Amino acid sequence: MKQVKQWFKRYRYYFLVSGILLISGYYISLPTVLFHDPYSTVLEDRNGQLLGAMIAADGQWRFPPGIEVPDNFKTAIIAFEDKRFHYHWGVDLLALGRATKQNINSGKIISGGSTLTMQVIRLARKNQPRTFFEKLIEMMLATRLEFSYTKNEILNMYAAHAPFGGNVVGLEAACWRYFGRDISQLSWSEAALLAVLPNNPSLIHLGKNRDQLKSKRDRLLSQLLITKKIDSITYQLSRSESIPEYPLRLPGRAPHLLTRIAKDGYAQHRVQSTLDETLQERISDIVNQHHQSLKGNQVFNAAALVVEVKSGNVLAYVGNTRAGHEHGEHVDVITARRSTGSILKPFLFAAMLDEGKLLPDMLVPDVPTMINGFSPRNFSKQYDGAVSASQALIRSLNVPAVYELKEYRYEKFYELLRRIGMTTLNQPPDHYGLSLILGGAEGTLWDITGAYASMARTLNNYFEVPGKNRYSKKDFRSPVYIASDKDNHKIREESSWLSAGSIYLTFDALKEVYRPGEETGWRNFYSAKKIAWKTGTSHGLRDAWAVGINGDYAVGVWVGNADGEGRPGLTGTESASPILFDIFSQLPGNSWFQQPLSELKRISVCAQSGMRDTELCKETKEVMVTHAGLQTAPCGYHQKVHLSEDRKYRVHGDCENVNKVQSVAWFVLPPVQEYYYRTKNLSYQSLPPLRADCVSPAEVSAMDFIYPKLNARILIPRELDGQDGSALFEVAHRNNLTTIYWHIDGNYLGATKGKHRLAITPKPGSHLLTLVDEQGEVLERSIVIADHDSH
Repeated sequence: MKQVKQWFKRYRYYFLVSGILLISGYYISLPTVLFHDPYSTVLEDRNGQLLGAMIAADGQWRFPPGIEVPDNFKTAIIAFEDKRFHYHWGVDLLALGRATKQNINSGKIISGGSTLTMQVIRLARKNQPRTFFEKLIEMMLATRLEFSYTKNEILNMYAAHAPFGGNVVGLEAACWRYFGRDISQLSWSEAALLAVLPNNPSLIHLGKNRDQLKSKRDRLLSQLLITKKIDSITYQLSRSESIPEYPLRLPGRAPHLLTRIAKDGYAQHRVQSTLDETLQERISDIVNQHHQSLKGNQVFNAAALVVEVKSGNVLAYVGNTRAGHEHGEHVDVITARRSTGSILKPFLFAAMLDEGKLLPDMLVPDVPTMINGFSPRNFSKQYDGAVSASQALIRSLNVPAVYELKEYRYEKFYELLRRIGMTTLNQPPDHYGLSLILGGAEGTLWDITGAYASMARTLNNYFEVPGKNRYSKKDFRSPVYIASDKDNHKIREESSWLSAGSIYLTFDALKEVYRPGEETGWRNFYSAKKIAWKTGTSHGLRDAWAVGINGDYAVGVWVGNADGEGRPGLTGTESASPILFDIFSQLPGNSWFQQPLSELKRISVCAQSGMRDTELCKETKEVMVTHAGLQTAPCGYHQKVHLSEDRKYRVHGDCENVNKVQSVAWFVLPPVQEYYYRTKNLSYQSLPPLRADCVSPAEVSAMDFIYPKLNARILIPRELDGQDGSALFEVAHRNNLTTIYWHIDGNYLGATKGKHRLAITPKPGSHLLTLVDEQGEVLERSIVIADHDSH
């Protein structure tokens, strides 16, 4: 005994160190992260409803852990796999003894006696060979697992990683693949079925083994009845439920957003989005219903985005139609760069109101124009001469918008667009020039809808935030699609951009836009929701846009072909706006904006020009303007003119006795504007001509035709390929630097400067050739084009 004590004393430090090492080894034996499997990317709506999932990188449907296992499955799996789960420390010695006896009696391994905790370890170790040594490792790690995690956490690990047949891993994926519903909705029959599967997952071959699988499930249900976990009614109902016949497709309600979250760094995560499942499904149905009619015109793609104004949360995200792979249904059009058409015009309108460069009804030019080689045209190819700014916005006229941008400066507008969220302006301002307002730049439905929503947020915040009066960095918020996104208040660096007053006046003008399919305007839709909306159509009829806004929601719609092919009739009004209004019909509420009265001023303006009135204006009206609008120039269109006593002629002091001169106020447009304006405004009165004795030699005609001659009959030769050639017409003008605008039968052909020659190909028959110079002088000539068949 003394020798033993001496031996122990001599080696006690070795025993101590060995014990410490053994305990330390036991402590660190359990990895910090048990499972390194790739997971599916899972997308949920704001209430946790599954919208879609992407299969894991290893081809398995394996949802990320984190969902609480329902009680009925816990009860079923414990009853089937580990009856004493709540009473052991990872190893059940009674179960091991039973398994050993069964294996000896059968002469082979038919039972392992593993607890659920040991099965978690085996799953984490990737199903190592079932050897005695491996069993010892599982037992050791199982006890270690019990020290680190609660019983409930261990059950959740098992449920998240157990195999459920085929390429289905985890209870949640199994619920969706076999029953098509959420884990929380499992019935007792389904819970029992899934409890027996991990024990032998090959049984879930749905075309085979169905009787064997049902038998195992029913035995478990009998066991649950005996142990009074379920009552007899539940037992009978559960036994009557059938076994699933085939795996089901997972929901695919927002496939493009699912792809986007994976690209945005959320792959293998469970993402709770801001989407509303019910609304998402309705909006998707609306887009695809319109797709059925649009594809008759070979238009295959469309997208829609619904944003809540107050929060910036995306409520619906329909990235494309179900057009088929051959028509690019996989393309997320919401983030695709597309030509903006006219969809940016409201931002320019608001910016000019904000700086006092424009009043809502102020006249702006609408005439054939060429600026440094850039010649914009209206979509209709017609001109009004002069049109109020608000009507130009409502009708989406291109020429007035170019004049406005020229006045505002495209460099400033470029910076404004970047500040309010346009992320696609990657070139310097000079690259876009004045075409910036007509689709010369590309934008995304995401950015544009977000910018409209931010404008609306400014108006709402004006009444909610004391002292708030401008669209600023605190109002800019890119749309948010992740419910827990900490970046949902990302802002730009600038301090102030647009006033609440200018935004309100812009929206007030946009709510008067003609509705699709109607000849009249808003008043026929008085009972409908009040919506400010704008359309856009890109050059070549490739992109159709519509964006609508009210106090609660911003809705953006794009229609076109993902490959960029244009189609006749593909316009914002005809193709995109019907979808827009169908979407608004699904949105609750009818909130509109309050007037920011302290930011607006009611003034008197000339009824004809829309400018601040003067004593010469015959008719006036009151309008609301921004404070900056008070600085605009007074009406310059009303002039005092001197007429003869019969008011038929203009006269002056050199040709008429001053006592006989009648001085009157007259609304006078610049000559070129007048030429087009009077064709659209029959009440417009041109200035009376100068009386013959009052005309100076300098005021005789400034231009004349060189070709064609008077009463000319012209035969246009054919080209070598048999196609019709063209006739070269020419005119002389006293001022070679002036611009001449050419028309045939009232249709605009083009403009010339310097050498005034223009080649045209008119059809056979009589035509009226009309030329207008910058001073408004008009030269007309009738011509006859001969038909080749008559010669």
